[in-house]
Amino acid sequence: MSADTPKANEHWYKRRGLLITVVVIVLLVALVVFHLLNSKKAKVGTPAQVVSAATAILGSMPETLSELGTVTPVATVNVLPQLSGYLTAVGYQEGQDVTKGQFLAQIDPRQYEIDKQQAQAQLAKDQATLAQARADLARYTQLHAQKSIAEQTYADQQFTVQQDEAAIKADQASIAQFDLDLVYCHITAPVAGRVGLRLVDPGNYVTQSTSPGIVTITTMKPTTVQFTVPQNSLAKVLQRFNSPNAKLAVTIYDSDNSKQIATGTLYALGNQMATSTGTVSLRATVPNDDEALFPSEFVNVKLLVDTLQNAVLVPTPAVQSGAPGDYVYLVNADNTVSVHKVTQGPSDGKNTVILSGLAAGQVVVTDGMDRLSDGAKVKLAAAKSAKPAEAGSTPAPASSAASTSQQGRKRTHGTASASQAS
Repeated sequence: MSADTPKANEHWYKRRGLLITVVVIVLLVALVVFHLLNSKKAKVGTPAQVVSAATAILGSMPETLSELGTVTPVATVNVLPQLSGYLTAVGYQEGQDVTKGQFLAQIDPRQYEIDKQQAQAQLAKDQATLAQARADLARYTQLHAQKSIAEQTYADQQFTVQQDEAAIKADQASIAQFDLDLVYCHITAPVAGRVGLRLVDPGNYVTQSTSPGIVTITTMKPTTVQFTVPQNSLAKVLQRFNSPNAKLAVTIYDSDNSKQIATGTLYALGNQMATSTGTVSLRATVPNDDEALFPSEFVNVKLLVDTLQNAVLVPTPAVQSGAPGDYVYLVNADNTVSVHKVTQGPSDGKNTVILSGLAAGQVVVTDGMDRLSDGAKVKLAAAKSAKPAEAGSTPAPASSAASTSQQGRKRTHGTASASQAS
């Protein structure tokens, strides 16, 4: 018995150590299972995502076409000499505004004055010859009545008088031509406008073929802006343009489309479609009283075609693009969101028209939609209403650019599938 006791005790200690090890392992496994279960519950109970929202409203939305344009003066005249001679004087300053008929330059007139004097002398000579011929004809007429001269002599004298009368008319035409040449020597402005830089200095010999001319005059005000519209938009423009008393407003922005610089009215359409681009040219007249538009300047043009009334408006960031197409996150009564497919219309950069799929009064998410999915819980930070554009107001400068960039800002959400669209 005593010999077996130490062995029994040793065996018992081993069994107790094994039991303790098993209990520790079971506790560790239970702890891991408990942690996993708690983690799943935490995921299920994820708090609602905070988003910004806005209420769709009814309002007006201007339909505009945004195009690139070029400032085209009403008149650009390159003043050329009408005859040859030395340029003796210039009567303008570079960059000066001139009126029609104002003196610009003088060509030496002395040669043309001499030519005129010669023509006048020839006229006097021919007039004397005509007087003599008429006197002879009067005498021949009496003799012819008395049958004292041959018929041929009388007829020849009549022809001589007619020839002298024709010579008189030729002399008078020559004098008129020299008078015109003297007028051409005194060069005046054919139109009102602004002269450019001087092209020829006094002392130079100029001719009718002198290039690039004496000076260039450009009409600054009023001016026009020429631009093109695509053929798909032409029908609506024609419909409005041809309607009685219709005036299509045109707003001009600078080259970077950040500042409005002028307004005008569409007044002319081209008569041919450009086959290479599928566009037609249009021209708008602009008063340009402040001369903000400069000839040949590139500008951005916005043509107001029509204004939609009682349209459903939402803030532009609310409209997204993804698998369903264009859609919005509609906020439901239970503070969940659902993917709602919509058809969007014109946009002014701030608001977008919803043609179908949404009604006024419904609330849509405008910000915080990065991790949203159909059915997700949300908490509204603020619900704002879209503010419609004022009637008759000009769209923001980024109207069409915003419409384009909006497509780039829209994010595709993998959770928004076509099957989720309502």
